[in-house]
Amino acid sequence: MNRNLLAGMFLSITTLAFGQDDAAKYAESITPADLKKHLVIIASDSLEGRDTGSPGQKKAAEYVSGFYKEYGLTPAATATDGSKSYLQKYNLHKRSWGEVYVKVGSKKYEFNKDFYLNGLLNVPQESSSEVILVGYGIDDTSYTDYNNQDVKGKSVIMFEGEPKSADGKYLVSGTTEKTKWSGPVSWQAKARVALDRGATYVFIITEKTGEDLDKEIRQRAVMARRFSAPTLKPVVETPNSVAAFAVSSGIAAQILSTSANKLSKEKASIDKSGKPLSKQMTGNVAVKAERQSETIETENVAAFMEGSDKKDEVLVISAHLDHIGISDNGEINNGADDDGSGTVSLLEIAEAFSKAKAEGKGPRRSILFLNVTGEEKGLFGSEYYSENPLFPLKNTIADLNIDMIGRVDQAHASDPKYVYLIGSDKLSSKLHEISEEANKKYINYQLDYTFNDPKDPNRFYYRSDHYNFAKMGVPVIFYFTGVHEDYHKPGDDVEKILFDKQAPIVKLVFHTAWELVNREERIEVDSNKQ
Repeated sequence: MNRNLLAGMFLSITTLAFGQDDAAKYAESITPADLKKHLVIIASDSLEGRDTGSPGQKKAAEYVSGFYKEYGLTPAATATDGSKSYLQKYNLHKRSWGEVYVKVGSKKYEFNKDFYLNGLLNVPQESSSEVILVGYGIDDTSYTDYNNQDVKGKSVIMFEGEPKSADGKYLVSGTTEKTKWSGPVSWQAKARVALDRGATYVFIITEKTGEDLDKEIRQRAVMARRFSAPTLKPVVETPNSVAAFAVSSGIAAQILSTSANKLSKEKASIDKSGKPLSKQMTGNVAVKAERQSETIETENVAAFMEGSDKKDEVLVISAHLDHIGISDNGEINNGADDDGSGTVSLLEIAEAFSKAKAEGKGPRRSILFLNVTGEEKGLFGSEYYSENPLFPLKNTIADLNIDMIGRVDQAHASDPKYVYLIGSDKLSSKLHEISEEANKKYINYQLDYTFNDPKDPNRFYYRSDHYNFAKMGVPVIFYFTGVHEDYHKPGDDVEKILFDKQAPIVKLVFHTAWELVNREERIEVDSNKQ
């Protein structure tokens, strides 16, 4: 064999061996004890669950930034004054309910406790009006409740549904078939008729009572949260279009200065006679339904380690910093696993790379350690980054995203040495291959691809921050160990984290990252399995 060729092969093998030894050496700095040391701070009660934009979330950002600074990582964002900063600030915009009530005399009825509201309404100051009962509030060719009824400038109150005779036929259709005046969205047709006739506000007497009504109000309260969800763009609303208060027969009776029993008889009279109300019932009511604008100021934490000869290419390693904050009953959701486990994993990986760089073994490609916020609200921090990248996405080689790796799910209760990998093969076959090789050489955990299946109903691929990179064509791996009984609950605490199980997963991310930033060729985007 050619002597020069033999020497070259020996040099290549030796260099590779040293490279492998270096990776293993620095990976050893990732320890269960250090992970716990950071997590007892990140998931402490003093941070009050790290709700997006809250003081606790900002304390977490400060802690993480301070750590990156200590280990020599440079700030990657730019502050408003032009100076460099670890904080990539952005705003979320929110429209929410302020004070909302229905008042009869001196009695105030509480929103989402005594009644609920269909649609959007903005009544910033208390507004009083006369109220008139308009039967079922129907205006149809074969039946109308509005003959000789002048509702202009008045509020109207009406029964839910539509009249039905003793033989089971509906008065409007003349058959046993319901019409648009019945069903879960019938309030829209009724409210539109009333408002078109000049009515001020619409009240609908729900047929539900007791526990059924309480359950309905709770469910509607949850549904109404969609009107209070934050967005990246300022919210544009069109209140006062079509809306209706849903009230019990008891509240309706108070409004009309009568009794629930008499209202029930009026309703039965319409059904029996097949004719609208013959007796006019009126009253007075005051309402307030305040919509408020809110700006939530939050920030991603972005710390940069510059590479050497391939520094223009960047690997992103990400996790979300925020959690869901404090429950309505005052309990703190510390989010030790979700995603305190990912947050502290980034710190340990950053420390390992920093130690390597300090000893002359720094990465060839650059690394961005990205702790995003807004994940729990809708992946907003990573979306903001993908639309306002600190480094061009065309130069971003991959995103390794860590979200919940500190616990064991029911499917793996008997063997904690596993991790779900999601997305590794969807855009780059080489990324998947590198991940598999790193696991086989260094960790030897079970790599579970259950949730990588496009048919998986959980759709986890779309539910964490990596997706905002993947949809831009950046290869990703999502590291995850599954949902457990404390997911989004106050029980997600530090003492339940399995640090001995977590540490090898963090090392797997490190070894995968090490290969990605030090290999000669950038991984290719050679598939699209999204």
